[in-house]
Amino acid sequence: MATINGTAIRKVVVACDAGMGSSVMLASQLRRQLGKNSVTVEHTPVDSIPADADVVICHQGLVQRARLSAPGVVIVPIQVFIGDPAVTKVVKAVQAGGDLSG
Repeated sequence: MATINGTAIRKVVVACDAGMGSSVMLASQLRRQLGKNSVTVEHTPVDSIPADADVVICHQGLVQRARLSAPGVVIVPIQVFIGDPAVTKVVKAVQAGGDLSG
């Protein structure tokens, strides 16, 4: 399991597969929340995670595919795209500099 300090996070990727739009809304929300922290937020398919991602947020059902696509990267599984406590942990880690594992 990888670990990163929130101060080292420069790119967060919201990865999905279903194309339902919820993950796009989450990426937009994170851009607003993390923009002042100089963190880039991207939305990509789970099988095309960029190599420079520091943290990947994806639905728990996609974690294994995300790990294959982005080995060594912190993967944060969520159950719901809007309002999931795991997303709040990512935001707080970036803003306060805490460690994030996944």
